[in-house]
Amino acid sequence: MANYEIVLDLLPGEYWWGGRVSDGTSMPFGRSQFSADLAKASGANQAAPLLISNKGRYIWSEEPFAFEINQERLAILRGASRITVGEGHGNLQGAYKHASRTFFPPVPIIPEELLFTAPQYNLWIELLYEPTQEKVLQYAKDVLACGMPPGVIMIDDNWHEPYGTWTFHTGRFPDPKSMVDELHALGFKVMVWVCPFVSPDSITFRKLESTGILLRDQHGKTTIRKWWNGYSAVLDCTNPTAVEWIHGQLDVLQDEFGIDGFKLDAGDLEFYEGDDLSFVKTTPNGQSEAWAKVGLKYPLNEYRACWKLAGQPLVQRLKDKQHEWTGNGLDCLIPDGLAQGLLGYAYSCPDMIGGGEFMSFLSSEKLDPELIVRSAQCSALFPMMQFSAAPWRILDEKHLRYCVEAAQLHAAFGEEILKLAKESAVTGEPILRHMAYEFPEEGLETITDQFMLGSTLLVAPVVVKGARARDVVLPAGTWVGDDGLIVSGPQKVNIEVPLGRLPYYRKN
Repeated sequence: MANYEIVLDLLPGEYWWGGRVSDGTSMPFGRSQFSADLAKASGANQAAPLLISNKGRYIWSEEPFAFEINQERLAILRGASRITVGEGHGNLQGAYKHASRTFFPPVPIIPEELLFTAPQYNLWIELLYEPTQEKVLQYAKDVLACGMPPGVIMIDDNWHEPYGTWTFHTGRFPDPKSMVDELHALGFKVMVWVCPFVSPDSITFRKLESTGILLRDQHGKTTIRKWWNGYSAVLDCTNPTAVEWIHGQLDVLQDEFGIDGFKLDAGDLEFYEGDDLSFVKTTPNGQSEAWAKVGLKYPLNEYRACWKLAGQPLVQRLKDKQHEWTGNGLDCLIPDGLAQGLLGYAYSCPDMIGGGEFMSFLSSEKLDPELIVRSAQCSALFPMMQFSAAPWRILDEKHLRYCVEAAQLHAAFGEEILKLAKESAVTGEPILRHMAYEFPEEGLETITDQFMLGSTLLVAPVVVKGARARDVVLPAGTWVGDDGLIVSGPQKVNIEVPLGRLPYYRKN
């Protein structure tokens, strides 16, 4: 097996980004020791065989590699294919643009427009494994009743029969067509959750096992793999017949019930083994990539795990966050979102507001209303935002009002965000951008608590518990704040941030 390796000495003041989105809080690399192996774990989020530098350099390979970096050197280890090193592209933006044009040029179409122009509503936290037709409709009506705009509504896990049998559970959804029709009439579009797994004790499994579209282990037996909901067989999406089969299941949901799109979950490389027998010989990363390609048929889509496929019209959500301020919590949204953009995943969505790890929401005593408000504000000027835990259920009137205002703010910026998405589909540039991407000469590489939406809007959410003031770094130019004040940069300003405020500045 090939084992390509290179070592680069870091240039003075050089920082690097890339690899795995889940390592966003460790970026930029080059401040301390860091290592990762892209062939072993995806961190439950998107990844790509790309590293880029603020000194105009990049590293690309078609296959995964491991890397180590400290303040002096970057080493690429165990590369499965040839390593390309690009130099002389000036800065972070120059390196990114050249890599994008060369290795993952954008497809000139975007995902469903409603994903950008209105909040999304995922029913996971509220309904967990017990969604019903009645509960789905009530959630949608409650969204409108509290003043939030209609958007995409996502019916999550267990709306269906056994995994792989993608038909509505008749006990929980007695008339799904009428439900979808009513949701459409209320202004929503509807997507349902699916995965590449097939329950082994189902009729569907018995029908599929002899067709050759299920992954086999090294002994040629159908693989039964452990995942978060138990043990299941796995579709081999390198097999065109498997892709044709799953597309057929999803097409029926669209044709018969009016379902608009699909949340395509799982596909993490950790659910595959290097010695699995597949239709096309590949790696676990290759299987993850193959599952992600399934969604390209549907403009209304969402992924959480993905390998490569930057520049493609796929929505990429950040992995489930804890209901907490630090760790895998609110503090990760901006750094991970910046990492998504610099890996080419422009159509990015933060995790569910307040966090997608459901255990915290089982008891109201564990909930922090301030955290939910600041999470909604932090998400409001991302390319997308997604509610799940119902703010009208868990918050008092004051905190609910702030969340509604955040949702309305996103909708107010919807056309601007949509325009940026359409531009990204042509240029390949991120929608949500690192400060150093837009202002490469101002020493902003280590700022990870503010971001640019496009090239002119600077957003500085509050991500620290109890904070009612924060510093904002404004680059050179004239900036007009959300409060109407005009500020000249470059300078650092300390501003007041009461609980109801999301600070942002427009560059004139």
